[in-house]
Amino acid sequence: MCADIFYKQKHFEFHNSKSKFHELTDLLLSRDVQRMKLDNVEILVANEGRELQRTLLEEHIKARGIGNVGTFVIGKDGVVRGCKRITERKIKTIFGVITVRRMGYFRPEFKTFFPLDAQLNLPKDSYSFFLQKLIVLEAIKGSFDEAIETVERTIGITIPKRQAEKIILHVSKYFYPYYRDIKQKSNRVKNNNPLLILTLDGKGIPMRKGSLREATQKKADNNKKRTTERLLPGEKRNFKRMAAVASVYNIDKFKRTTEEVVDSLFTERFTYKNKRPKPIKKRVWASLEKSFEETVREIFEEAEAKDSKKECTWVALVDGDKKQIKYLEKYAKKRRLKLTIVCDFIHVLEYLWKISHVFFDEFNTKQSWVKERLKWILNGKSSLVAAGARRSATRKKLTGKKKETIDNCANYLLNLSPYLKYHIYINNGYPIATGIIEGACRHLIQDRMGRTGARWGLEGAEAVLKLRSLKVSNEFDDYWEYYLGQEFINSYENTVEDLGGIIQKIEKQVVSK
Repeated sequence: MCADIFYKQKHFEFHNSKSKFHELTDLLLSRDVQRMKLDNVEILVANEGRELQRTLLEEHIKARGIGNVGTFVIGKDGVVRGCKRITERKIKTIFGVITVRRMGYFRPEFKTFFPLDAQLNLPKDSYSFFLQKLIVLEAIKGSFDEAIETVERTIGITIPKRQAEKIILHVSKYFYPYYRDIKQKSNRVKNNNPLLILTLDGKGIPMRKGSLREATQKKADNNKKRTTERLLPGEKRNFKRMAAVASVYNIDKFKRTTEEVVDSLFTERFTYKNKRPKPIKKRVWASLEKSFEETVREIFEEAEAKDSKKECTWVALVDGDKKQIKYLEKYAKKRRLKLTIVCDFIHVLEYLWKISHVFFDEFNTKQSWVKERLKWILNGKSSLVAAGARRSATRKKLTGKKKETIDNCANYLLNLSPYLKYHIYINNGYPIATGIIEGACRHLIQDRMGRTGARWGLEGAEAVLKLRSLKVSNEFDDYWEYYLGQEFINSYENTVEDLGGIIQKIEKQVVSK
């Protein structure tokens, strides 16, 4: 065939690319362009240069041949595909649309196989993988509309919103296989950070009604039946679904004193004598689909992957939620693990402020009382603080909401007393605050999922959460390589016999100078 003779030439000239390059340089030397301001020249070069790059890419693909690897190929199904035909395929790249001309091997009623597609690892749809990556990174950072606008403004490619959503869903499909196949293996490395921290929290995400959990849907329906639009005190609109947010990381011990902990809260620009250690190998993730118990199980699986030999001290940080504590204790017992559960002392501090608001009016008096009682709690005397608050409420003959507030705060301190042994935690160098998971709720969820007016479907929200989790955990690039590999396996490696040999034949045909 004439086409084969052309591709087997010793020299391949990028005629169109060279012609486009000379057109651009001539344009830049023209009198009109010589009079332009820099910003206008930048726009000109960006627009015209993109077409030059598109042409270069297209001619490069052309130089690699059409994938003519012989008289037939054999599929994994055992079917010999001996019929051949040349077809063209359009691919949208970051430079624009290119045409790929390739040989297809087929047999009537069976799927056609294109060797060049496999050698190039072309995606199933019309968007190149690099363009998909750009779409994903923009869509998980801001709204889909903003992502589409950014992509169009940056590279001149218009992507329908529905298509962008489909790409997000497809790219996220390997999230759990990635951690099963790749991440858990790479986690098993020796580290010098003696603490392994497990932490969990929940964050509500505004959802469409059909994506709410059944109980929340019923509450939302009841609100709609009301005759007034305003909510009563304490009522919620019931349009959110709770996402389970989790994190596992290693960290070094941090020795400090009770006084330093208190001063860090009430002194501006306070610095500890010892440098605060930073988390390493931190993984953060969230899920709307999975329950809190399922997420706790995943936390233990991730933690065991990081510390398979149980060489670290395991510490769980929680905000005081009884169900979370129950699940943590359940799986620790099931796996015969020694786990220290620590209740976040910032939540405890909030309860102290609630008590002070009942007892005192003047701010300095409130602050002095809170500081003193916080020292008691940090020294392991939370029960004394609870008992003292109740005695004071009795002496002051408090009733109604004030008495209820004191009782609730006292019950909180008493019920969680087994997890408020801060004098031991501080002495051992354990963290006592859930700042990591609180930050994850903010950065992972609120910054993207909690935008004003947003309402999510379950499938789309879960996909965005997975991809944002990878980005926040600094694992997105590793995941992307895994994604490309899985797409290659599913699209090509699992469809034809001797794929390696077929690709070698194509590479031997590539034109070289």
